[in-house]
Amino acid sequence: MRLHRLDITAFGPFGGSQTVDFDELSAAGLFLLHGPTGAGKTSVLDAVCYALYGAVPGARQSGQGMTLRSDHAAASTRTEIRLELTVAGRRLEITRQPPWERPKKRGSGTTLDKAQSWLREYDGAVGAWKDLSRSHQEIGEEITQLLGMSREQFCQVVLLPQGDFARFLRADAEARGKLLGRLFDTHRFAEVEKRLAERRRAAEAQVREGDAALLADAHRMQQAAGDAMELPELAPGEPGLAEAVLSAAAVARSTARDQLTIAHCGLGAAESAQAAAERVLADVREVDRLQRRFAQAHERAALLEDRADGYHQAQARMERSRKAEAVAPALELREEAEAEHRRAAVAEARARGLLPDTFAGAGAAGLAASARRAAEELGGLDSARRAEQRLAELVAERADLDRQERSDEEVLQEAEAWLAGWEEARAGLLHGVESAQEAATRAEQLAVQREPARKRLAAARQRDQFARDTDDAQQQVIEATDRALKARADWLDVKEQRLNGIAAELAAQLTAGEPCAVCGATEHPAPARKDAGHVDRETEERALATSQHADEQRAEAERRLAFVQRALAAAQGEAGDTSTEELAVQADELEREYAQARSAASALHTATEQLRQAEREREQRLSAQQDAAVRTASRSARRDALDRERTTLEAELTEARGAADSVAARAAQLERQAALLTDAADTARVAEDTAQRLKDADARLADAAFRAGFDTPQAAAAALLDETAHRDLQHRLDAWQAEEAAVRAVLAEADTADAAQQPPADVARAERAAADAGRRVREAASARDAADRRCAELDRLSARSATGLRRLAPLREEYDRVARLSALAAGTSADNERKMRLEAYVLAARLEQVAAAATARLQRMSSGRYTLVHSDDRTGRGRSGLGLHVVDAWTGRERDTATLSGGETFFASLALALGLADVVTDEAGGVRLDTLFIDEGFGSLDDQTLDEVLDVLDSLRERDRSVGIVSHVADLRRRIHAQLEVVKGRSGSVLKQRGGG
Repeated sequence: MRLHRLDITAFGPFGGSQTVDFDELSAAGLFLLHGPTGAGKTSVLDAVCYALYGAVPGARQSGQGMTLRSDHAAASTRTEIRLELTVAGRRLEITRQPPWERPKKRGSGTTLDKAQSWLREYDGAVGAWKDLSRSHQEIGEEITQLLGMSREQFCQVVLLPQGDFARFLRADAEARGKLLGRLFDTHRFAEVEKRLAERRRAAEAQVREGDAALLADAHRMQQAAGDAMELPELAPGEPGLAEAVLSAAAVARSTARDQLTIAHCGLGAAESAQAAAERVLADVREVDRLQRRFAQAHERAALLEDRADGYHQAQARMERSRKAEAVAPALELREEAEAEHRRAAVAEARARGLLPDTFAGAGAAGLAASARRAAEELGGLDSARRAEQRLAELVAERADLDRQERSDEEVLQEAEAWLAGWEEARAGLLHGVESAQEAATRAEQLAVQREPARKRLAAARQRDQFARDTDDAQQQVIEATDRALKARADWLDVKEQRLNGIAAELAAQLTAGEPCAVCGATEHPAPARKDAGHVDRETEERALATSQHADEQRAEAERRLAFVQRALAAAQGEAGDTSTEELAVQADELEREYAQARSAASALHTATEQLRQAEREREQRLSAQQDAAVRTASRSARRDALDRERTTLEAELTEARGAADSVAARAAQLERQAALLTDAADTARVAEDTAQRLKDADARLADAAFRAGFDTPQAAAAALLDETAHRDLQHRLDAWQAEEAAVRAVLAEADTADAAQQPPADVARAERAAADAGRRVREAASARDAADRRCAELDRLSARSATGLRRLAPLREEYDRVARLSALAAGTSADNERKMRLEAYVLAARLEQVAAAATARLQRMSSGRYTLVHSDDRTGRGRSGLGLHVVDAWTGRERDTATLSGGETFFASLALALGLADVVTDEAGGVRLDTLFIDEGFGSLDDQTLDEVLDVLDSLRERDRSVGIVSHVADLRRRIHAQLEVVKGRSGSVLKQRGGG
């Protein structure tokens, strides 16, 4: 990274615009940035840092509450930093403007403008700058990526604050670790420590969770085993828990299996007793069943004897039904013939009722002939239908022509009326357009006059306000001057009084036998005494501080008066001598006239559009008028042709309609008449056929009844049974016969007869005995099942515990491994002899590199006397790894860096800073740092050491580097020719550059 140019405006102590040409300064390799204390030397470095990162170094920004904007800057001047540099082979220009409160352009008060940033790159191919970004975030990311350093790292390795490195030399391990951690970004190693600790806690939680699950299963096994298992008094995570639980579970399982064997034996004996009792119960129940069966058979035989008459009657009824079934087909044919005849007669009566009385006596043949005649007449009406349809079309077309004629007449009348007033309407519209155009021209003229009038009015108001402020400021200057003169007079009086009593102060420090600090005498015969009006040093210092504060207030009042006077002159130059009231009246009149003109001009578009629409409507009216005249001429011939065709068709239809209203009505009458006649002829023929079939069915029925043995057909019909009655009667006969056969079979059984001879069976007693045996079996089975479940539960829980232990074994191994790694990384492990954390170990390696790089320069600065070495020794009760010692070649001993003198500390810290810059640069990816700054510290060096330090710094030019030294040491001005001087004054500091290339 090489700096080329820096432009500073209204920043820090610089009230105006200042420019630094780093190319000219860097040509000499070594240049000096000097100036009196408080002039703003460090502010130049702050400007470089702010241009790159949008913030100044942290210590100066947060520690002192630094204000970026200069108090000396004019109110209208915005703070701006522009830096031109080359980094990574690219020439860039960064411009940053912090937020600021500027005066409002209108009215009084201030308004806040947001911060702005620009990034540009020089394109050598076209020889011009091109814009890259205006985003704060994008610019920050681009610069950080190109430099490879954060703001903290840049301020530590490029600006080289020597006070920080002096503290670094004397700091403890923790303070060194914080600084090195920020520079080398070793937080990722701290994250490794954190992740290892988290993994250790997670693995420990899993192990404890597994032990807790094992202990929970042990409690369940204890509940299942009862008193046969004792649990170990161990907590989850304690050693030996798993072995104790598994041992207790094995004892419980063995006891449960013994109990299961005993339960199996008891169940076998109970089951044998139950089988004997159930056999006895089965025998008793069988005797009881046979005895009840014999009794029921006797009861059923008596009931059959009582129902014998009904059975014989049913048999006779069934026989008559079988004879009548031979007549049933003839009966069904006769009923079907009679039903068909009735339906045909009803249909014939209904069809004849729809015909005129003239057809009352006609037979089927006559009705059919009349239907044919009506159909023939209907066929002759087709041409009449077409004529009637055409006549309707003619009437509709004639009516449409009449409507068109009336519409065209209305169009012609409306067009003539509208066109009659066209010229007058057009003149009015043209006048409106011209008026609006004139108003628009007037509005443009007034718009040009408005802004100068508003600015002049605003300036006049500022002029009046600044005039009042000037009077107030002058009064404040007078009062502040009086206070400053009075305070200075008081201080001079107090100082004079103290000088008069200084002898008493010296006398108060005398001790008998010790020499006087003024004359050296050891005897003090008459020491001075403090009188009542004696003034001590603290009183004098308070008076001096009061005087200085009064001077500062006077200077501040004078600066405000000058600022207000300049602002008043500027406002008077812009507003002139015209009063504010007159300017306000003029501005208001301009605004009123402008508003009126704008309002009138706003109607221009509307008036133009109205004129354009009126012209389009005129063209449309003329076209419609011509079209209507053409249509009127063509309609007359068409109307005559339609009237002639209509007369011909009406004569033809009068003949075809007859008495009907229309051809369609006449056709409908004929269609209905033909259909009714056809239907009546069909029903008459069906009625005649069904009457003949009914006569034939009566003859066949009488013959079938006689052959079946019945006197009349009616008797045969009465003897028939329907399907339901026949089925019920047959079921009754079959049931009686089946019951009779069953009763005889039961009474004939030998076992049943033998059982009837035995005493009554006692079933309840046998059932009680069997129930007792079953209860004893269930109790034994329940005991066996409980023992079986106990064994199964203990086996299941034992197996699950063993599985859990096998699954937990890798987790326990993982926990042991992670715990060892975590303790090793955290420095708490016994294997970590030096108790070094992982991050401290990495930082120690970096510190060792820094010490090696710094030693190369420190030996040259100290003429080979001193060497910086890294130490892993522990300090006090803390951890080791970040110790830093210096080896003195004159004594050959190693000692702590805190024992170095002031000058030695300076060049040791300078060597350390340069070495750290090299290491951090390599760590950042080898970004080349061509411009470095060293801030203060040279005043503690003697001439010889200063020459050696400058030789080391001058040697940096061999790597094409330029080094800027920030110091107010006068001797450096003679040794370094390229200089950038900061000169402070009452109106702010300025920069003066000389020497260099």
